[in-house]
Amino acid sequence: MIIVGIVAVCVILAVLAFFVPRLSRHPERGTQRTLGMGSRAGSKAPGILGRIFSKPFRSSSKAVGHSGSAGRRARGHMPF
Repeated sequence: MIIVGIVAVCVILAVLAFFVPRLSRHPERGTQRTLGMGSRAGSKAPGILGRIFSKPFRSSSKAVGHSGSAGRRARGHMPF
């Protein structure tokens, strides 16, 4: 269920970044900030559990950043 949510957020951000590049930065940063809080909370677990619990949040944050930048990059390649 969480994976579907992250994929949906990435798709929405990519479409938003394609159509309105300047307005897409605020939702992207907000999503990354929220995922960063989850990563920091998960990393407080002791030992290897901290890395295991924080990894899904870090990779999701990275995916959100990539989808936003891909939408803006695709917009820049358009001929109009």
